Amino acid sequence: MTVSVVIPVRDDADQLAGCLAALARQSVLPAEVVVVDNASTDGSAAVAAEHGARVVVEPAVGIAPAAATGYDAARSTIIARLDADSRPPADWVEQIVGAMDRHPDVGAVTGNGEFHDLAPGLGAVVARAYLGAYYLLGHAAAANHVLWGSSMAMRREVWWQVRDRVHRSDPDIHDDLDLSLALGAVRVLRMPSLVVGVSARSVRGAAQMRRRFRRAFRTLRLGWEHAPPWERWAARLGLGARGRARLEQR
Repeated sequence: MTVSVVIPVRDDADQLAGCLAALARQSVLPAEVVVVDNASTDGSAAVAAEHGARVVVEPAVGIAPAAATGYDAARSTIIARLDADSRPPADWVEQIVGAMDRHPDVGAVTGNGEFHDLAPGLGAVVARAYLGAYYLLGHAAAANHVLWGSSMAMRREVWWQVRDRVHRSDPDIHDDLDLSLALGAVRVLRMPSLVVGVSARSVRGAAQMRRRFRRAFRTLRLGWEHAPPWERWAARLGLGARGRARLEQR
C-alpha cells in the first residue's frame, strides 16, 4: 500500500511548516504529500514546495473544494488527510497502513486528537469532550462512524466511488461530515490510537462556535435530503429495503 497525505491550506504557512516537519519524521514515509493552496496570499505554497510537497491550486475558497481537489490529485492507494495545524506522531502513517492491511473490508479510518496549544493536560480533556460529542452525534446522524478531517484516511477507490456525492462547491459546510454522509454503508473504522495534536483555534470564541454549528446544521440538512437518519439506520440494521437502496444508489 502507498499513502498520499492531503493537506488543504489557506494563509497558514507557519502551521503548515510544523505539519510538514512532522510528516518528514514518519516511521513509514508517505509516497507523496499533496498541499492544496486554497487562494493563499502568504507563503503557504512556498513552504510546501520547500518541504518537498506537491502543490495543487484550488482557487475557489473553502475547505470543501480544497479537500476534494486534493483527493482528486492523490495518486496512492490510500488517501490520508491532515489539516495544516495537525501534528501527527511518528507512527501516524504506519498505523493507517497497518489498519487498512488488517481490515480489508474497511473503506476509511478516523482518529482522535488533543489540543497542543492549551495548558498541559487540559488539551487532552477538552479535545476528548469536543471530539466525543462530534463522534457520538455524528454516528447518530450518519448511522456510521464519521470522519474527522484532522486525522483520517480512506482508500482511493472509495473516494472515486463517492466524489460526485459530496457538496464540493459549498464553502459553508463541514467537509469531513459531508464526506461521512456520502459514504453511506462504507465501513468506517474509528482508531482511538490514531491521535494527532491540533490547534484549539477551532473552539475558541463565540463567533467561531456559532459558525461551526451553522455549518454542521447545513451539512446535515444537505446529507439528509437524500437519506434521512431513520432510513440510514434502517439500512444499517437490515430493517428497510428503501433506505438500503437509497444509500446504495447515491
